[in-house]
Amino acid sequence: MQAPAARPGALMFAEAAAAPEAVTAQLAAGGFSALGERLRRLAPRLVATCARGSSDHAATFAKYLIETRVGVMTASLAPSVASLYRADTMLRDAVVLLISQSGASPDLIATAENAKCAGAFVLALVNTEGSPLAQVADETFSLAAGPERSVAATKSYIASLSALIGIVSHWSGDTTLQRAHREAPAVLREAWIQDWSGAAPVLAEAASLYVIARGLGLGAAGEAALKLKESCGLHAEAISAAEARHGPMALVRPGFPVLCLAQHDEASSSVADFARDAAARGANVFIAGANAPGATRLPTLEAHPALQPMLLIQSFYRLAHDVAVQRGRDADKPPHLSKVTKTL
Repeated sequence: MQAPAARPGALMFAEAAAAPEAVTAQLAAGGFSALGERLRRLAPRLVATCARGSSDHAATFAKYLIETRVGVMTASLAPSVASLYRADTMLRDAVVLLISQSGASPDLIATAENAKCAGAFVLALVNTEGSPLAQVADETFSLAAGPERSVAATKSYIASLSALIGIVSHWSGDTTLQRAHREAPAVLREAWIQDWSGAAPVLAEAASLYVIARGLGLGAAGEAALKLKESCGLHAEAISAAEARHGPMALVRPGFPVLCLAQHDEASSSVADFARDAAARGANVFIAGANAPGATRLPTLEAHPALQPMLLIQSFYRLAHDVAVQRGRDADKPPHLSKVTKTL
C-alpha cells in the first residue's frame, strides 16, 4: 500500500513546534560566556551585520539589542558591496556579524573574506557546522537548531534570536536577561499554544496587509511579513509604527488588515497608538502584546521584553501555517524558492 501523502505544511509546522528543543540544545552547548568576554576585550567601535532573508530579520533584532544593551553602533552591510562591486570597506576595529542557516551563500562568504582583509573580527552564527562561512569566520557560534527541511525557516530563526540574546546578555553582563534566557524553552512551548486562530480567516481572505512593530520587535515584523509572502502567498509589508505615520497610513481604509506586534518596553505605546488609529479608520486590526481600542487582542505571554519578539514570532508561525492551509498553499514548498539561496 502506498504511504499517504504528507499534509501540506507539515514540515514547517513540526519544525516550528520543535523550536523549544533547539533552544534547549543551544543552551546546553553553552559558549555564551566565553564569547561575551571576548567581545568585551575586543571593545569594537562598530558591529556590522550581514545576512539574507529570515536571518536578516534576526540581524535587525541584533541591531536593537546591541545598541540598547551594549551601546555599540550596529549597522547592516550590503553583501553586494563585496560580492558584486568588490569594494573594500573600512572595518578595522569592527565586529562583522554574519547570520546564516546554511552558511553557503556566496555573497555572505565574500563579505566575510572582505571583512577579514579589512581587519574586522568576523563572527558567524550558522546552523550548518563546517559550512564554507564557518570556515572563513574568526569564530563560529552554532545555532544548534538541527536539520531544517521546510523551505520556510522557523526554528533556525528562533535559534538565531536565542543565540543573540545569549551572546549580548553575557557581553553586557546583564544577569537579569541571562536568567530570562535560561527560561526560554519553557516560555516558547507556551507561546506555541497561544490561540491566534481568530486572525486566520481574515488574513486568508486578504489581498495585502501591514505588520507593525517597533524597536526590538521590528525584526519579528519583518519575519512575519516574509512568512506571509513565501508560505501563504499573501503580500505583506513590515513597517515601524513610527514610519507608518510617514505615508503608509494613507493606505489604511475600512477592512484593511493590520497585524501589530508589541513587546513590553518603551516602544509598546507607539504600536498600540497606531493600532488604535488604524482601527478608528475602519481597519481590521489584530494586536499582540498590547491593548488598543477597536483592535482584536491576540493572547501573549509575560516575559522579559528582549524575549518577547521571539515568543511573538513563535505564536505567529502557528497562525501562518493556518493561513497557508486556508489559502490552499503548501508552506513547505513555496513556488520558485529553494532552501539554500546562493546569491552573488
